[in-house]
Amino acid sequence: MATIKDIADKAGVSPATVSRVLNYDPQLSVGESTKKEIFEVAESLNYTKYKQKQNAQLTIRLVQWYNKEEELEDLYYLAIRLGIEKKAEELNVQLLKEPLEQLSETNVQATIALGKFDQNQVKELEKHAETLLFVDSTGTISGHNAIVIDFEQGVELAIDHFIRERHQKIGILSGIEYTKESQHQIKDLRLKFFKEQLQQLKMYQEKYHIEGSFTVAGGYQAMKDYLVSTRDIPTALFVSSDALAIGAMRAINERGFSIPEDISLIAFNDLSVSKYVNPALSTIRVYTEWIGELAVTTMLELAKETAPVARKITVETELILRQSTVMKQK
Repeated sequence: MATIKDIADKAGVSPATVSRVLNYDPQLSVGESTKKEIFEVAESLNYTKYKQKQNAQLTIRLVQWYNKEEELEDLYYLAIRLGIEKKAEELNVQLLKEPLEQLSETNVQATIALGKFDQNQVKELEKHAETLLFVDSTGTISGHNAIVIDFEQGVELAIDHFIRERHQKIGILSGIEYTKESQHQIKDLRLKFFKEQLQQLKMYQEKYHIEGSFTVAGGYQAMKDYLVSTRDIPTALFVSSDALAIGAMRAINERGFSIPEDISLIAFNDLSVSKYVNPALSTIRVYTEWIGELAVTTMLELAKETAPVARKITVETELILRQSTVMKQK
């Protein structure tokens, strides 16, 4: 694993600055460009798979639903984007990055749409590319090629671990997000599967459901408000993203609770920052950089011939245990 010093050396800043940026220190005054450099270096040092360049094959348009500022609030899409960019460079594929609001008439063979788009946006994308691949559409896109995450499996891994820890009061901090144009609320599938699985076990309790926006600030405010409003708190908390979890951890610490002694915590995504927060964050690993790789190689395959039906690729997850949750002694 890359160290704080490794990241600092490559980013050209001090180790203390790197540590404070990766921990989303609200008191740190540093420019957005410096933050962006540190986060991208941290992600890139996790990414070790490089291959020799091949001959140019095609031009792919990359359309993202997150802008640069939003990427820094939740590094999930930044990590996927880096995987796309590095695989495209490796395969000598030309990558045309454009915002949805400013799609050019440049002739491209295919388009990768990264994020969540409503039906009007999908129609706009259809006008500009014959071959479309949606990455992390979370089931909102039908009839199109898509790469999606196996949220059900990831939630099951977290719940199974909490049950092995003998927890009875298992809660969730789920995420709130909206499509850009229509502001349609997007269902958090992690919450859906969490409810279903705990209801089957007769363990679900609505009073342990918290929700906030998918940012560090959103997780902090949601957890802070919750802890002020009740004394009956869950002893185990599943959180829908690392960003939410980092904010929640700060609120938990401020209220005088200990992690994992008072609240055992498992998040979702396993971004580079999850290793550097204190305590290090247990999380469901999503292979974000590899998903970016997969998007490019899948697009190369799709561009070669027209398939009779849309392709849907579901990517499995893995539980990574660190200090925010520990096995209890039997």
